[in-house]
Amino acid sequence: MLTHLDSQGRANMVDVTEKAVTEREATAEARVRMLPQTLQMIVDGEHPKGDVFAVARIAGIQAAKKTSDLIPLCHPLMLTSVKVELSAEGQDTVRIVARCKLAGQTGVEMEALTAASVAALTIYDMCKAVDKGMVIEQVRLLEKLGGKSGHYKVQA
Repeated sequence: MLTHLDSQGRANMVDVTEKAVTEREATAEARVRMLPQTLQMIVDGEHPKGDVFAVARIAGIQAAKKTSDLIPLCHPLMLTSVKVELSAEGQDTVRIVARCKLAGQTGVEMEALTAASVAALTIYDMCKAVDKGMVIEQVRLLEKLGGKSGHYKVQA
């Protein structure tokens, strides 16, 4: 059953008033594939715009906090933790892992996915002058803890 639809099929924000406050956590990832020389420039700290990973990390954190402004029907949440980790993977990929936590009445999956996505978009924005062929891929939820639906973990 789609909970964002009322009895007439109209979109509405889910009423979470009666839901218990529980600890919730979600982890999402994204990858950005690029030319090997682009990744090397980032890793070596030689990008003319500065520290690409630092800027992408901040962008991801800010995005998680703004998710309800970006995604219709998402509840504004009081996040208690947002972590965005970026790492070089192989010769041509940046892996982004975003983890969000809170004690609340609704999950944080969208916040984690938004953080990973915006961090990836920030990498693209900062590096597009040297590599327009970058590909953002594999944006997905890795794990979700808490809430009525319980634990979810992506299959390896």
